[in-house]
Amino acid sequence: MNLPNYFLADLPPEAALSPTMIAEACQTLKRNRESYLLNRSTESLIKVLSGVADGWVEENNPFRKLALELGPTQTGFSRETLARGLDNFFKQLTRENFHELLVQEFGDAKRLDAMCATPVEQRQNRMAIVHAPEFQVHIAAGNIPNPTFTSIVFGLLTRSAQFVKCASGSTFLPRLFAHSIYDADAKLGACLEIAEWRGGNLGLESVLFAEADCVTATGDDGTVAAIRAQLPVKTRFVGYGHRLSFGFVAHEVLYGSRAKKFVVAAADDVVAWNQLGCLSPHVIYVQSGGEISPEHFAQLLAEELERREQTEPRGELPAEHAAAIASRRGIYEVRAAHSPETTQHWCSKDSTACTVVYEADARFQMSCLNRFIYVKGVADLKTALENADGVRGKVSAVGFAVPEEKINEIATQLARWGATRICPLGQMQNPPLMWRHDGRPALGDLITWTDFEL
Repeated sequence: MNLPNYFLADLPPEAALSPTMIAEACQTLKRNRESYLLNRSTESLIKVLSGVADGWVEENNPFRKLALELGPTQTGFSRETLARGLDNFFKQLTRENFHELLVQEFGDAKRLDAMCATPVEQRQNRMAIVHAPEFQVHIAAGNIPNPTFTSIVFGLLTRSAQFVKCASGSTFLPRLFAHSIYDADAKLGACLEIAEWRGGNLGLESVLFAEADCVTATGDDGTVAAIRAQLPVKTRFVGYGHRLSFGFVAHEVLYGSRAKKFVVAAADDVVAWNQLGCLSPHVIYVQSGGEISPEHFAQLLAEELERREQTEPRGELPAEHAAAIASRRGIYEVRAAHSPETTQHWCSKDSTACTVVYEADARFQMSCLNRFIYVKGVADLKTALENADGVRGKVSAVGFAVPEEKINEIATQLARWGATRICPLGQMQNPPLMWRHDGRPALGDLITWTDFEL
């Protein structure tokens, strides 16, 4: 399948972008939005987006086939990891989920189309409509594709023209997604642009930001702060900086075959997108006192990750990433040799494919990712949170495995501590479409309300 040259990202590698090209692309997007997108009904947009998503989960879809054929070389993810990640994302884009998202965000699924009133608003003789900025710019991170896909979907749903600037070397999947939209609806695809360049190119970015009504950015804290500093005062900014996640397993569930279920769930979270997303766990806290000890849980998790390497391999890593894992392994090999009662580790043989480190020291530890996970024993959730206090305010998700009768109690404790997403272990990298990223409205940061008082 040969992709036509619809987007700047389709240009040959030797083609250099210029400020003039960026400015012209922005103006074209705005004109196309006025002609093709502004007056589209929400229902028609949902039909196209859900139809595109349906295609991506079909085995014979040409865009999916190309993603799985070339993706391992282009992205570093194995075919199996890509297939699972893409399926989990696109299965969320259903008509029902879009409607539920709009009701959650706006109180009425038709709020983007016309003045609407909820029962409360009707009693107060009020109505309201929402609208999005004319032109959005997305500065995308290059680790996993889902945040970029989501930005594109939400931008089209709210009727904004969009320019997606990808990190250098990371346009493959966003570009394929954009082409699949263009293939389904050329006029809708014409309201979208995909490009890439190395961050910090002020010549290109100053032109792009001057045209934008809203800029979203995903990346490390320094990158997000630098982008914010470049924007005009009038420009709306939505930034997502560095975040991380962890899991908690209560001792009550650590018995018999049920414990194995949660080991498998923890492995799901470590394997998904090779642990590279903000929702991936760095640490699994395991409560002591169960039939299976934290040390044994770590061993079982290592065995499960070894099995996954046969069915869902991690894929090759750049030499510097593999070296970082090997170096970290060396540290724990020495510690385990000198103090096996407090430190143990399990590693895949002849590769850096998976690593599990058990430590009695419960302090939160940043993983080097790519299926390198810490398991730490704790007396209870309070102890886990005390040891994670250094990353408080930067936690995207906490995955839990707890008895049903304690779920509400533990969820409340986590919420008061500052967790913004609490979910079952095994679902950490698979949030629902309605997920409020970092505790903020899914669409609310992108729109403006107009209230009408009768």
